[in-house]
Amino acid sequence: MSESRFRLGFLTHVQGRGDLGEAYRNAQEYFVVADELGFDVGWVAQHHEPLQGGGLSSPWTFLAHAAARTRKIRLSTAITIIPLEHPIRLAEDVSVVDTLSGGRVEIGVGSGSGAAEYAVFGQDFEQKRELTTAGLHTLRAALAGAEVGPGFTIQPPARCDFSDRIWQGIFSEAGARFTAQEGSNLLLNRATYGYDEDTDVVQRGWADAFLAEWTLPRRPRIGLSRFVFPAKDRKEALHQIEDGLNNATAGFVKRGTFPAGQSTEEYLRRFHAFIGHPDEIIEALQKEKVLPVATDLITQFNPGIPDFDAAVKALELIATEIAPALGWQPQ
Repeated sequence: MSESRFRLGFLTHVQGRGDLGEAYRNAQEYFVVADELGFDVGWVAQHHEPLQGGGLSSPWTFLAHAAARTRKIRLSTAITIIPLEHPIRLAEDVSVVDTLSGGRVEIGVGSGSGAAEYAVFGQDFEQKRELTTAGLHTLRAALAGAEVGPGFTIQPPARCDFSDRIWQGIFSEAGARFTAQEGSNLLLNRATYGYDEDTDVVQRGWADAFLAEWTLPRRPRIGLSRFVFPAKDRKEALHQIEDGLNNATAGFVKRGTFPAGQSTEEYLRRFHAFIGHPDEIIEALQKEKVLPVATDLITQFNPGIPDFDAAVKALELIATEIAPALGWQPQ
């Protein structure tokens, strides 16, 4: 079997249409289904403040449970909000899950975007970049087995080298260049906000800046998160995602991120959405400007909140029709 052009992942924000416990249980089932379908990586997003239909505050507890229920799929976060974690405790959690999973763990980190979260955890939101950098340096040292205090290293020690398993989420060209300088892999969000240009036009510039700045001998890695929801046709896809889409859009309009009074199609463009029949999605992704330089395609349904059966079917269509048409091969 020829090597895949990219690794295939899926990202869940752990949302649902029922109670929160059901959303958590369903998200665990998505990991099991994705593992059986050959997805390479399963990702979860950390949110301390509630999202519509859920949100996950403790990703490493969640991933420990997912590790016990899966065999091959790698486990990661997009992202862990590192300024709101003690980096040594975080390194211990990561290393425990890595040990239990047989070395399947990666970690994406970032600074988050919620001032209220920072206030609750007693951190200065205006210092989020500095806190992220300092926390990441400590995390990286701890996972490398370095002493993070006099005579103190974390246990269990990391099973293997973590240097190419750390990702940083960024939202600017400067952030992309900084990530390369730090030697982290690049995580690109599902969409850019505050730009009139299409997301892939903006992010391709960021990806190129990251690659231009990269100096390490190992291969630079770019994770491309995209809102992908296939169904039997576009009408059915819209039916499944419209409630979540409308709720998220209203929030973006209220914050001034999106202009008010636009059509559904315009808001889908601003979310850089790929929805509808698999053939329609394949055609659109073949024109995606960042995908040719990406090493990981990370699909997500957010801001849509499809029902469980529709979500499982969407994962099947992504793994059996869409991703193979783009050059991916299952495990």
